[in-house]
Amino acid sequence: MSDDKKDLGDKAREAFDEAKESAKKAAEEAKETAGEFKEEAKKTAEEFREGLKTAGGDNKKILAGILAILFGTLGIHKFILGYNKEGVILLGVTLLGYATTCIGVGFLFFWLPGLIGLIEGIIYLTKSDEEFYNTYQVGKKPWF
Repeated sequence: MSDDKKDLGDKAREAFDEAKESAKKAAEEAKETAGEFKEEAKKTAEEFREGLKTAGGDNKKILAGILAILFGTLGIHKFILGYNKEGVILLGVTLLGYATTCIGVGFLFFWLPGLIGLIEGIIYLTKSDEEFYNTYQVGKKPWF
């Protein structure tokens, strides 16, 4: 009986040693994967910074903001940012305002897009460059 117990003890030690080696290998692989992930994250962050510099985030922000304040009724700032559908909506509402001025409703159609342009222009100009880029060029948020 004592030989059986001894064999079981040896088997248990062998299983423990194997589990220990497997755990070491898994830990090494996890460290390698974490290192690769860390390097990839750094690379992605650097690409984002470079993209922000080359995208002209500051120039588009200032241009879109000033155009929104001055010509917000025509939706030019929307076209500058690549929001063609929203630009056409503002332009269409303004043209509808021109067409319906004689019945008095047209003044509302002039006032509303102008107010939207003024508000958006102020919002554009008060945001930081990164926040503007993330919100309106990457995130594609078309209104306010």
